[in-house]
Amino acid sequence: MKSKYLLLFLFVAVLFSSCVSTKQLTYLQEGDIKADSIIALRKKQEPYRLQINDLLSIRVKALDQETVGIFNPIGDANLNATGEERLYYDGFVVDPHGNIRIPTLGEVNVLGYTVEEVREEIEKRLLRDYFKAEANIFVTVKIAGIRYTISGEISSPGSKIIYRDQVSIMEAIANSGDIPVTGDKTDVIIIRQYPLGQKVHHIDLTKIDAMNSPYYYVQPNDLILINPLPEKSIGTGITGLDTFRTILTVVTAAATTILLFTRL
Repeated sequence: MKSKYLLLFLFVAVLFSSCVSTKQLTYLQEGDIKADSIIALRKKQEPYRLQINDLLSIRVKALDQETVGIFNPIGDANLNATGEERLYYDGFVVDPHGNIRIPTLGEVNVLGYTVEEVREEIEKRLLRDYFKAEANIFVTVKIAGIRYTISGEISSPGSKIIYRDQVSIMEAIANSGDIPVTGDKTDVIIIRQYPLGQKVHHIDLTKIDAMNSPYYYVQPNDLILINPLPEKSIGTGITGLDTFRTILTVVTAAATTILLFTRL
């Protein structure tokens, strides 16, 4: 009689510690009510402010393009190089002091500025020191892609780059092959760089409110960590079939052990 209760206890224990629920697997859940809706953003995303080691692409155009050639190190002569290679060699890296070095203009401090503010500063200096308004100069400043590193329970971990002005964490995950069943979507960790150091942030991607999180959009140099679910470390099974096999194995082993002891 005691052996039956023991088997029942083992069965229930394994059952409750196994299987990944649908709520753990589904992204951006709206709740129990299923209806078309508009998600109102609580506030506009703040523009990104440049950090040390950011890579910038800067181009200057004018009516007479030859007069601005010195400001455009990325030329068409190096056609064999990829876009990323060109930017690595010819882009402008923010040094440890927060400066970039531009031909003729020299050092320009950009730490903590937006790309739009940097564009305005470069344009102002060019018009003040080298060109007249009639030259009709046109300056563009862009971050050379959003670079991030993703690791942990992800199909394709590693350092990635997306050539966009804005990238959501959902796009970053999709670009890395998605989070498998064994990954924890409820607590995605983002380690973000700030002028005074790094901070650790958390976001739950199973809730629709994640789209209002200040960490929903990836910033350059972000480190995204996906932890495994407890079910993986316990080894009780992820799917229903895995759970059934685990339960069957446990029950069979327990029954065999009990029979051996009762015959002694």
